[in-house]
Amino acid sequence: MKFKFLATALALALAAPAQADVLIDNVEGMTIGEDGKVERFTALVIDDDGKVAQIVKSGEDKPQTDYREDGKGAVMIPGLIDAHAHVMGIGIGALTLDLSDTTSLDEALDKIRRFAAENEARPWILGRGWNQEKWGLGRFPTAEELDSAVADRPVYLERVDGHAGWANTLAMRAAGITEASESPSGGRIERMLGSRQPSGVFVDAAEQLMRAAIPAPRPNERDLAFAEAQKVLHRHGITAVADMGTTIEDWQAFRRAGDKGALTLRIMSYAAGPDQMELIAGARPSPWLYDDKLRMNGVKLYLDGALGSRGAWLKQPYADDPGNTGLPLTSPAKLRNILVRAAQGNFQPAIHAIGTAANEDALNAIGEIAESFPGDRRWRIEHVQIVDPVDLPKLGQNGIIASMQPVHQTSDRTMAEARLGPDRLEGAYAWNTILQLGGRLAFGSDAPVESPDPFAGLAAATTRMDANGEPFGGWRPQERVNREQALAGFTSEAAYAGFAEGRFGRLLPGERADFVLIDRDPLLATPSELRATKVLETWVGGRKVYDAD
Repeated sequence: MKFKFLATALALALAAPAQADVLIDNVEGMTIGEDGKVERFTALVIDDDGKVAQIVKSGEDKPQTDYREDGKGAVMIPGLIDAHAHVMGIGIGALTLDLSDTTSLDEALDKIRRFAAENEARPWILGRGWNQEKWGLGRFPTAEELDSAVADRPVYLERVDGHAGWANTLAMRAAGITEASESPSGGRIERMLGSRQPSGVFVDAAEQLMRAAIPAPRPNERDLAFAEAQKVLHRHGITAVADMGTTIEDWQAFRRAGDKGALTLRIMSYAAGPDQMELIAGARPSPWLYDDKLRMNGVKLYLDGALGSRGAWLKQPYADDPGNTGLPLTSPAKLRNILVRAAQGNFQPAIHAIGTAANEDALNAIGEIAESFPGDRRWRIEHVQIVDPVDLPKLGQNGIIASMQPVHQTSDRTMAEARLGPDRLEGAYAWNTILQLGGRLAFGSDAPVESPDPFAGLAAATTRMDANGEPFGGWRPQERVNREQALAGFTSEAAYAGFAEGRFGRLLPGERADFVLIDRDPLLATPSELRATKVLETWVGGRKVYDAD
């Protein structure tokens, strides 16, 4: 009997999977603790499920493990989370024309001309990133100007914020755009001065008139773009994102990568409207898939456009365009209907609101719906850029998450001053006020609108200054957040905003071992040093997915 028991025990031991814990040693580690404060440690133990088994603080004994990796004194922080990005846009942008670095119309036209010459086989020239404000143009560019660079193929280029597009004559012809074409609700076809001739620029909903004519990417092209997006994000130390505007085609690309074991990025998806939400997930949010790498959380809604194209919906007219209050994209009744529909299925809404009128409507709608759907809803408002001061206290109510992008403040500062005037900026990019009023912040980049670099975001959040140190002392410096708050915004708070707390976002026992090794301490570096941070390694689920060497 004793022999039989021993034989059975031996057989069970041989059948059990071998433990292969890994000790990442010799690091200057930091994480956000349960109390929201930074905790420091010197080593990390990863179990064979890719989760944190133990953090070892200074002076504590290190456990014996199967494997040890020397961190060589690097700083270890939790994997960074971009709380608002467009994953496929990042990948497609990496494979098409990027105009974000151009500083004049002539420079942009030269770059377009060269790209077209180098890509003769492409039937359309596509890209993004132009910014007439950065060019100092004082107006939108025209189709005639774009024709001067490329006239033998259709060209369509999205503005840096994705809320306007620039087409040449052949592209407009392919889309059937003529003088008789009408602007759709929530959009605007720009016209040549004094006529109905389309100028070549399409704002917000009018962009769809052009997009309908552009050949859709094939599945293999989407897979290539997604693989490129993962590389870009991991290179910046990003291990997870909230993907804003996921389509069924995007979702299938994510699923194909997951099925092949090639999904290395954690994605909290927000569908491109309620119809896409139901098509992808059905009646309820999806479960977490591929070891917490993919989930359909909710739905992305647009209330207005952007400041750059004067599409942000304001309570009062633009200071530099009297009579124009922007473009409301979703009616108040429709917004409330969608919120109810989402809440009934436990989907999480993410409402794009930039202007004062859009933010007021979002906040009022949430306040009304929350009474009928109590509980932990975590209503998200994306961008929250320009809020009427009288509406700011509402951001501390009903568990609202203010999902904001620090780099937008540094990029848009002078434009916001021009669009609104100096007397209407009290509630602009009001990060610290939102926290003081009891709200919660999640930080992201809105990539590819901005660079996905989270260290630029950390620097902007804590200084309110751009990469050139302007303005000295920070723009409206009372709205800065401290470094712990900024780091939490890109880690634990960004995870909380996507119902992922306890799964990833902090380096604590039981959570996924997502971390980044960097070359400096983000809590001690100067602003310029912080922006120059080098990512040495990026790990997701205890697996290295990027190595600078």
